[in-house]
Amino acid sequence: MSDVREHAEVPGGMVVGHDGSRCAQEALAWALTVAARGHWPVHVVRAWSMTSCPRPASATPGFVPPLADWEASVAAELRGHVAEVQAGRDVEVTCQVVHAAPARAMVEASSAADLVVVGARGRGGFRGLLLGSVSNQVVEHAHCPVTVVRSGTARPSG
Repeated sequence: MSDVREHAEVPGGMVVGHDGSRCAQEALAWALTVAARGHWPVHVVRAWSMTSCPRPASATPGFVPPLADWEASVAAELRGHVAEVQAGRDVEVTCQVVHAAPARAMVEASSAADLVVVGARGRGGFRGLLLGSVSNQVVEHAHCPVTVVRSGTARPSG
């Protein structure tokens, strides 16, 4: 059984927060376009809990799989989302899933990053807010510059 990761390991480059939402996909597309221009590696990070992740195949009625199975399920879903956006782009991408609160995971990942990219709105929250709670926390506490990509605006200029 493997250890469940609680911290992302980011040795520089760009960190993209991804929660599986459409806005996260747009933020990832923006990040990959910019990363290709600057030859930056991209580290896509998804924080998860058992309430926010896809059910593993090993889950059956009356059996709760080990955390490693849940983590593997999240990782597979994340790799699928990244593959949808990465097609045809020459960018080095790594995917990391961490069993942690999303804001904490992204702020920790920012400590060695050159740039953090997040979507403005994720899966939860209230309609009408300009930023989601996670993106707001990342903007306030990140250790590097942050770009917040709003849905429908993911077109880098230049």
